[in-house]
Amino acid sequence: MKRGYQYNFSSTPAGMHDLVSRERKAKTMVAILEDFLGKPLNKLSVLDVGGSAGVIDNYLADHFLSVIGIDIDEPAIELAKNQFKKTNLEFQLGDAMQLSFSDNTFDVVVCSQIYEHVPSPERMIAEIARVLVPGGVCYFAASNRLMWNEPHYNLPLLSAIPRPLAHLYIKLAKKAEYYYEQHYTYWGLKKLVMPLILNDYSEKVISNPDKFHVDYMIQNGSLKAAIAKFIISRIPWISPGYIWLLEKPEV
Repeated sequence: MKRGYQYNFSSTPAGMHDLVSRERKAKTMVAILEDFLGKPLNKLSVLDVGGSAGVIDNYLADHFLSVIGIDIDEPAIELAKNQFKKTNLEFQLGDAMQLSFSDNTFDVVVCSQIYEHVPSPERMIAEIARVLVPGGVCYFAASNRLMWNEPHYNLPLLSAIPRPLAHLYIKLAKKAEYYYEQHYTYWGLKKLVMPLILNDYSEKVISNPDKFHVDYMIQNGSLKAAIAKFIISRIPWISPGYIWLLEKPEV
């Protein structure tokens, strides 16, 4: 089966319309980018690749100079346009593998949990690198193929097993006709982002859950936090996910 585009993803029960959870993610993005960049965000332009129904972009628009959210999901983009109206916020129907913007356009690109949904993550990363200004940064949040539970369908080990078995598994579980999402391992992700300079923020976020607004998932000083920190620092290849800041090299 040829793996084409995944249209109308917003119609699936994946939480794209959950205002609370999406704003939590946006709050974490802002805190991490403020910490990493060390300068005011209100003079920076943002492109959100795969912004879906626009909840995150609406929050980001309160902190950045301008925000453009793109997605191939036409119903999601139309919903975003109708729901969120700000002078510095724009939504466009767009292809992550063929961005319609000129080279060196954006200070920041957001690519959060998107790579597994596109037919060619490599082309998407190349396009992100192209539209970033020299010294610009991509906020890249990604899940690991070797995670215990696949979050899109809530099925244990779905992403880890061979794809023919995954297709059968998801069909028998009556979740979908086939398993579209295609996750990479830790090493595959590192290879994927090689055009850019990788700054791994995962351990820093786990170590400072209050500062980065992830305390709803992990409590500072808890056993869960200690285990997560050990895994991400010593055996990152089994961590369920990562938060990386990807810099475009200066000219």
